[in-house]
Parts: sequence; structure tokens; C-alpha cells
Amino acid sequence: MSDTAQNTQASDAAILPTYARAPVAFERGEGSWLVATDGARYLDFGAGIAVCALGHSHPHMIAELTAQAQKLWHVSNLYHIPQAERLAKRLVETTFADYVFFTNSGVEAVEGAIKTARKYQAASGHPEKFRLITFDGAFHGRTLAGIAAGGNQKYIDGFGPKVDGFDQAPWGDLEAVKALIGPETAGVLVEPIQGEGGVRTPPAGFLRGLREICDQHGLVLVMDEVQSGVGRTGKLFAHEIYGVKPDIMAIAKGIGGGFPLGAFLATREAGKGMVVGSHGTTFGGNPLATACGNAVLDVVLAEGFLDEVQRKGLLLKQRLAQLQDAHPKVIAEIRGEGLFVGVRLRTPNADFAVAARDERMLVIPALDNTIRLLPPLTVSDAELDEAIARLDRACGVAEAKLAAEQKQ
Repeated sequence: MSDTAQNTQASDAAILPTYARAPVAFERGEGSWLVATDGARYLDFGAGIAVCALGHSHPHMIAELTAQAQKLWHVSNLYHIPQAERLAKRLVETTFADYVFFTNSGVEAVEGAIKTARKYQAASGHPEKFRLITFDGAFHGRTLAGIAAGGNQKYIDGFGPKVDGFDQAPWGDLEAVKALIGPETAGVLVEPIQGEGGVRTPPAGFLRGLREICDQHGLVLVMDEVQSGVGRTGKLFAHEIYGVKPDIMAIAKGIGGGFPLGAFLATREAGKGMVVGSHGTTFGGNPLATACGNAVLDVVLAEGFLDEVQRKGLLLKQRLAQLQDAHPKVIAEIRGEGLFVGVRLRTPNADFAVAARDERMLVIPALDNTIRLLPPLTVSDAELDEAIARLDRACGVAEAKLAAEQKQ
């Protein structure tokens, strides 16, 4: 073990050991690059798990954060917060929504969205309707309700009885959704593109079918765009690709550009049950966080920015297809939209992530033996080329390992 790895482990000893951390620590970032404490430069195609939408140390974010930090950080939601009100107005103007509630994280946004869906039914005279239909392969965060909604038994085991109120259907199966609808069903909770599930895009007509089912049965359509939102797919939100609008939506990650910020959005009708006292947060929407959110939107909503994300996403997928042709024993499938890309592998994804890291490139493993490529939305064409070169070398390592195993 290197001195760096040993020092990293020693300094980590006081932190609850719930993460299998890689033996590297970073001290600064520059755009699509991270610089480790030993000076090594890594090409960051994880972006803090789709968080650093504008990369590291973006000058506009630094300027807006610094200006706000010199004035006011926190006052609580007992008072008006102009920065939050401006950000909410911009989100309403650019989405389906009429209301925004700010949180600190994605899972808080999801929890708020779940509560809003249930409260809508209660306010509509159906307090018995509290159940949400969810999907296998989903990830909705790590609270007790979040893990129950996601349904991954690995995350549920050991935490007592599973929180009631969630019925899971196979991903993409509209008939299974219909079969699950009962007198207690309040709505459907879905990621337009599953992130942790392996960057699985929806089958043709699936999201539109969910919208029709919800409309037919008086259900609320809730979308979790925590990972897929804020320009990641080349649209502001992924559901726009499929021409389907939710009633409620949870967002986070990219909206803060690296600063903890989330939100749930709702139409006026879907949000009608959320009145004074029905929900709250101490830190959510504070001046510092929402100043960062406004800085992100300044860039993402600028003319041509999302078109560039689409163009770069297409370029990346084309280059990955060439890589797949060169390494068919390693790469099985290329998935995703924009700069939300999944590569399903024929060799273990955890091993491949290590091989990529050895090439000084960061990728994120996901379910279905997939790695996620989530570069900053500001990534350059030259950096995309460099990423392919490093992935090519990682594929070579995977092939060599596979050949050695076959000889044994």
C-alpha cells in the first residue's frame, strides 16, 4: 500500500465506515480536472456523481458564491429570501411547475415530493390514497422512505420493517403498473432515466403511457430528476426528451453546481395540499445555496449551452461506439442521453473503474454492470478525446486480465 493510501486510511478512521473509499484525495479542481494531494491530475468523468455541472472552480460560480458569502449566509425560512425567490421564479418559468420548495439534498427533495403526492390525494378527499408505484432498478436516496421506494434489498436489510406505501413494478412494464393500481394508490414515482440502475433509458412510449395511466385513474405522476436534471441530458430536464410532463418533480445535484441544494417542484393542482405548516426546512433555500443555484442557471440557460451539451453527448457516444468496436469483449452496450452516459461491460465494472482510475480518469460504477460517464457539462472536445484514449487503455487492461483468466 502506498504512503498516500495509508495516510488516507488513517485520516479516515474517525468517519463512520460506510464507504469503500478509493485511495486518493483531491485538493483542488480546474474545470474537468481534479488535482490529488500528491499532484496527480485526474480527468473527472464523475463530476461528484453528476453534481459539478459546471466543473470545478467555475469563475462565475466562484464570483457569485464569494459575493453572497460576504453579505449573508443564512436567515431561515421565517423571512423572505430574495435569492430563493428569484431561483424559484426562474425554475417555474422554464418548467411545467407553479411551485418550488427548496431542500438541501436529493433525498429530501424526493421525500418532499412523496409527501406532496400523498397530501394532494388527502386534499382531494382521498386520504386513503398514499401508495406510490415504483420500479425495479430505481434509486431514490437513502432515507427510510427512499430505500423503500427504491426497493433494493441490500439497502433495506437491517433497518427494521420496510416503510409501507410503495409497490414495485418491472421497469418499462405498463401492464404491471396497471395491475398494481388499487384503492390506496396515490401515484407513480419514476426516474425518466435510471442513473444508479445503469443509465437505463425508458422503452418507447413508457413515460407517455405512465402519464396516460395517471390521468385515467386520478393519480399523481412524480418524477425523480435528481441525477438526470439541470442540463445533464442536453435538455433542462430529461422528461422533455420524451414529451411528457410530471405533476411533481424532485431535483438536486446539478442545480447547486457542487453546493448542497435540492428542490421539489409541483403544479398548482398537485401542490394544493401543501399549505402553511405542512412542510418545512431549516437550511433549505438559504441565500448562499440559492445564489449558487442562480449562478448555475445563468450558465445552463444561456443561449446555445444545452445545444452544446447535446452535440458533445452525441460526439461522446460516437467515440464510445468506436471503442466498443475495438473492444467487443469488454464493452457490451452504450446507453444514455447527452452527457448522461452509461457503458455496460462484459467484465466487472468495479475492476474497470479501478483500471480507469489507474489511467487517471474517474468514472462511476452503477447497477447492471455499468459505468457512468458524467463529465461536467462544460467539458471540451479535446477532453472528450482524452477520455476515450484513457478508456481505451483501461479496456486493454480488462482484455489482458480476461485473457489471463481464460488461460488458467
